[in-house]
Amino acid sequence: MKAVVMAGGEGTRLRPLTSNQPKPMVPIVGKPCMEHIIDLLRRHEMDEVVVTLAFMPQAIRTYFGDGDALGVDIDYSVEEQPLGTAGSVRLAQGVLDETFLVISGDALCDVDLGSLVEAHRAKGAAVTIGLKSVDNPLEFGIVVTDEDGRVERFLEKPSWGQVFSDTINTGIYVLEPEVLRHVPDDRPYDFSKELFPLLLEMGRPIYGHVLDGYWQDIGNLDQFRQANFDALDGHVQLDVPGLRLRGNVWVSEEVDIDQLEPVDGPAFIGPNWVLSQGVIVREGARVTRSVIDVGTYLGRSAVVEGAILGRGCDLRDHVRVHEGVAVGDQVTIGAEASIFPGVRVYPFKEIETGAQIHENIVWETRAATSPFGRDGVTGLVNVDLTPETVVRLAAALGTSLRRGDRVVASRDSADACRMVQRALIAGLTSTGVHVADLRISPAAVTRHVLKTQAMQAGVHVGRSSTDPEVIQVRVFEWPGNQMTAGLQKEVEKHFGRQELRRATFAEVGETAYPARVRESYAQDILDVLDVAAIRERRFRVAIDYGHSPAAFTLPLVLGPLGVEAIGARGTYADDVAS
Repeated sequence: MKAVVMAGGEGTRLRPLTSNQPKPMVPIVGKPCMEHIIDLLRRHEMDEVVVTLAFMPQAIRTYFGDGDALGVDIDYSVEEQPLGTAGSVRLAQGVLDETFLVISGDALCDVDLGSLVEAHRAKGAAVTIGLKSVDNPLEFGIVVTDEDGRVERFLEKPSWGQVFSDTINTGIYVLEPEVLRHVPDDRPYDFSKELFPLLLEMGRPIYGHVLDGYWQDIGNLDQFRQANFDALDGHVQLDVPGLRLRGNVWVSEEVDIDQLEPVDGPAFIGPNWVLSQGVIVREGARVTRSVIDVGTYLGRSAVVEGAILGRGCDLRDHVRVHEGVAVGDQVTIGAEASIFPGVRVYPFKEIETGAQIHENIVWETRAATSPFGRDGVTGLVNVDLTPETVVRLAAALGTSLRRGDRVVASRDSADACRMVQRALIAGLTSTGVHVADLRISPAAVTRHVLKTQAMQAGVHVGRSSTDPEVIQVRVFEWPGNQMTAGLQKEVEKHFGRQELRRATFAEVGETAYPARVRESYAQDILDVLDVAAIRERRFRVAIDYGHSPAAFTLPLVLGPLGVEAIGARGTYADDVAS
């Protein structure tokens, strides 16, 4: 019998593991999940396999080839656009001229496929659905059958109030080729949501068969980790590529380790792991209930607890990776860095020495210990400087100040600067700090207000002078100087540890909008100039404002000086009211 392996899944809930590989390629005890499915088919003498592909098809083609190395003959069918589960199989109907089996390439199982085929033939069914009893059917499609196994009803992903059975659809089917005639070729079409209910309405014989054995959908990171542990504990019968040392401890034949006594199961030590001599024993490195892919290096005293690490990762000395963390391929984590529970680090990232990572690292290429650089805090908007990061930064600054202190804030005219400034204000006021919002004003005006109104700090959000798409956040202290090293260290401490002060309902900081601050700034400049002498010179100047806030302020100085100014690229008209 021919078998169709559906391998087009993108696996968005498995990211970052599926950021650079398709879902069927995620490793289960040293082999891609789909390879375990191919092994299962071969054991049931189903050696003619059609694989349906969609997301990153070349990754699967390159790994499996024509299937000769696995003892099967593999053909491929590639979707040019999403076709759904039934649509993808219909695309391969040219080679499906007899009864065939459909199975998912990203669900781990060791069920008896032969009994499913026998039940199909004995009932004379058009479709036979492999069923499984589960404790929590909410994430699956429920199937209700009569005493003879004939399907009476379907329900996709019900709520608890709708649950009327614990037998769910495993996505394993035996089909007669003629049922594919009912699948349209001009839109996505699903087996369980559309084709099977249609066939049921038409009165076609659809049966369910309860499968014995293990079955686990690998839909999220918890299920992925549990599937690996179940394989090591012997709950599912797989061809594990290695030697069973004791209980649930397995070691690949390609591994060279001096001491195995301290390794607690469930554990699979795969090829190309780098475990320095004696590290686990002498230096206290520890790995518990974690899945770590090939080519990964664990430094001295590194602790990995309940986490997932991809291929080729480099964890330096004293790194700590907490419960629920998922790290993609080829990530470097510097010494003494900590990745806190639930964080996802996408592939090819670098985390600096000592960094404390509380949030997902998705777009950034580098996670730094400190958010501050030579020119303040800089980065691409919504990449390095996301609203969440900016709020946390502002809350760290507010925590470093006293409750009730006053901070003046300003920004450039760009919408991105407005977004970042508003996030700053939200973070500051959440700590009980009051904010004077100057809206669009130059940094010089901010520093002037900071000094003349005896405020405690100032922030300005503007564009970088070297890259117009990079946002720069500058922080000032009284009387208008750049932030001192002492305050910066205090902000870095609160930012990294997330030890942030939270104001109660009545203590949230106020936001005020001071009037005529530009005029006051301009007048203070004029007060120290020889206005009469400058007016006598009758200067004429051309000014390229570059859409900067100076377009609001400079005319207030040049006008009284009698300077004839021709301006270009001032602010936008709708900026005046914002």
